Amino acid sequence: MKSNILLCALITLVVCSVSAQVASHGQTLVAKQTTAAPPQPTGKPVARVNGTVLTDQDLLREMYTIFPYAKQHNGFPKDMEPGIREGALKMIVFEELAYQDAQRRNMQVPADKLAKAEAQFRKQFKTNTEYQQFLKSEFGGSEKALNAKIRRSLLIDQYLKLEVNNKSTVSVAEAKAYYDKNPQRFEYPEGFAFQSISIIPPENATPAQLKDAKKRADDACKQAKATKTAEEFGLLAEKISEDDYRVMLGDHKWVDRSKLPPNVANALASMKKDDVSSLLQVEQAYVVVRLNGHRAAGKAKFEDVKASLIPELEKRKTNEVRAALDKKLAQNAKVEVL
Repeated sequence: MKSNILLCALITLVVCSVSAQVASHGQTLVAKQTTAAPPQPTGKPVARVNGTVLTDQDLLREMYTIFPYAKQHNGFPKDMEPGIREGALKMIVFEELAYQDAQRRNMQVPADKLAKAEAQFRKQFKTNTEYQQFLKSEFGGSEKALNAKIRRSLLIDQYLKLEVNNKSTVSVAEAKAYYDKNPQRFEYPEGFAFQSISIIPPENATPAQLKDAKKRADDACKQAKATKTAEEFGLLAEKISEDDYRVMLGDHKWVDRSKLPPNVANALASMKKDDVSSLLQVEQAYVVVRLNGHRAAGKAKFEDVKASLIPELEKRKTNEVRAALDKKLAQNAKVEVL
């Protein structure tokens, strides 16, 4: 759920405003442009909600909130830009409907909270000159208009907290009920936690190259068996292994048995924790594995998944509550996309 994100969007606009000015003077010429240059807002209307006009400035602010990386990459990815624009348009319409409903209810932002937010917003500017330049370019020099925008953001946050966040909490009892109702989701197959060292011959290797790979693999296996700890094995893997896992000290974490080559799975199943295998061949590659853990098939306990399950269910519930609110607000509203 967006919490204080509307005010953050205003802050983002400051950075984006400066970025856009730099971008206009520093475009790099490349053979193929993969990003669409950020649009330059002019105040053009993009939607009307119960008579209130939303502009391309509002739309761009939300687009940057959805995809903040755009300011780093000098634009939005071309293939993603239409979807980002569509999502941003739906969001600003929803926020305006929420704002209008908050006003109808005569909801108020406490004066101290508003003053604190205004002060926080000012702090991002290094100098008063920088602040005045922003004020002039984005709000026609009107501090009153800026404060009204900040107040609006806070009011929407307050409204959404009341209508969405507070209605989206999930209790431990609710999480347990979900856990009991969906047992298969928390079941897991047999698996192994292990590290590996691999020696891989070149593609289309000659007999001489295969012989050399086998010699190196035998030496690697000898060194691996001499290690005493997972750390020692990992440092050796980092040094001599030829697969991508070397950068992770050869650590595969937990892997389902069904996803492993049969001979590797069988070797791991016959080993004790901390054992190092003999040399195994997987197609043309040679592999040595160290067993760090063996987990039989089973089901995770509720206490073990509770901490991650509750936030997951709350996120799902938030989306459902928000979608219902969006539908309710739009039911009797007049929304025109321009």
